[in-house]
Amino acid sequence: MTLRLLTVDSFAPEADALRAHYDTVLADPRSTAEARFCWDWWHVPGQYTALRTPAWRFFPPKVYEAFHRRLVQWGRRTLGCHDISPPWLSCYVDSCRQELHADVPHGPFAFVYSLTPWKGRPFRGGETLLLQDQVLDHWNGPAVAGEVEEPQLLQAVEPRFNRLVVFDPRIPHGVRRVEGTLDPREGRLVVHGWFVQPRPFVEGPLPAEALGEALERMGPVVGEALAGSPGLSGLLSLQLRVTPAGRIAALTVLCNTLRSADGRSPRRRLETALRGWWLRQQLPRQRRGSSITLPLVFER
Repeated sequence: MTLRLLTVDSFAPEADALRAHYDTVLADPRSTAEARFCWDWWHVPGQYTALRTPAWRFFPPKVYEAFHRRLVQWGRRTLGCHDISPPWLSCYVDSCRQELHADVPHGPFAFVYSLTPWKGRPFRGGETLLLQDQVLDHWNGPAVAGEVEEPQLLQAVEPRFNRLVVFDPRIPHGVRRVEGTLDPREGRLVVHGWFVQPRPFVEGPLPAEALGEALERMGPVVGEALAGSPGLSGLLSLQLRVTPAGRIAALTVLCNTLRSADGRSPRRRLETALRGWWLRQQLPRQRRGSSITLPLVFER
């Protein structure tokens, strides 16, 4: 799939326990319990305003570690990223927001996981905002009939409870200003960070050395497919199912965020070339099949 934005609802069974712990800690605003004294009021004038704290320190280890493992495994199998950055837990109350920005150096994918009771919320705002693609290429894109207003400029994604939102962090994005509550029990509550460390990995008995040798042979195929495509950047992740006989039974494109400087992305040409090449390969025979997740990173 071409990944600009991906939403997964009902993502984690740990959601209720995570939220219940949060509500317990903040239940009594007069309490002087140590767990309440965790927030950093993060304010960068003109850019960011929110309450934040390291997520792994706030929640009980058992429930948090189960959620963390689930998120890491999802990123490996869906995106080809081996790990996640240390996640933040952020709360947005009245006046909190993020202005448009891009997270180019942090990781190939950003994530926002919501613990916000979205239905019945007492506040306005709080949506994740992404700049529309036609704005990024405004003058070269198709003409827009009629007036151009916010829906044509920004895509808004609601942080519904237990929803995972994943997007390409190179796209300018932000959080719409929250208005209507100063109570952290009622605000926008999210766990967020980045999927990082894209690298190949094998599930099954196929030796890593055999995969490494195949990748060396694959190099010229990539070079030929990308000839004449200047300034290519992004991530192409593939999943290959290997039979016990060492043949590729199926190749699936997990995600493709490739963009080129001239606007003519060779993603289709590259996918076709790699599919044809891998289906002709002979890998070592094993007692059982294997699954390969193969992320290919391109940087300008």
